[in-house]
Amino acid sequence: MRLLGLDPGLRHTGWGVIDAAGNRLVYVADGVVHSRAGRPLAERLCELYQALGEVLQRYTPDEAAVEETFVNKNASSTLKLGMARGVALLAPAERGIAVHEYAANLIKKSVVGVGHADKAQVQMMVRRLLPGCLHAGADSADALAVAICHAHHAATHARWTAARAAAVVR
Repeated sequence: MRLLGLDPGLRHTGWGVIDAAGNRLVYVADGVVHSRAGRPLAERLCELYQALGEVLQRYTPDEAAVEETFVNKNASSTLKLGMARGVALLAPAERGIAVHEYAANLIKKSVVGVGHADKAQVQMMVRRLLPGCLHAGADSADALAVAICHAHHAATHARWTAARAAAVVR
């Protein structure tokens, strides 16, 4: 299954693509899409949407996962981040791709083992879990971590579903 992880941001939205087969994860690609600062908000959101559309078209993921927004002290920044996150949710959903959401602490715990891990720890574990990954920076490493988190949780969910179905058959 091909998975796309997204770490939304208005200036920089990280993306990462992995292939998951059982508990085997394979690095495919990663990067960051940017919007131009100083442009009107609507234009910046269009830039993000178009760039994510290109990523979706090129890598054709089966599912996508997006990091949930945390609330910070600056309401204006939180609102703008929420708008960029909306674009990250919309781009794959519009193409019929299932989109899943994960809290930042759950992503870090799934990848590093600690819910409050710092960016350097996340980057190091992403490199360990995805040999050959030479991610472009913190944003794409975070996006790959989102994809890894979803791979682990999707596999667990699939096992639970299969176990429930087998129990009903008995």
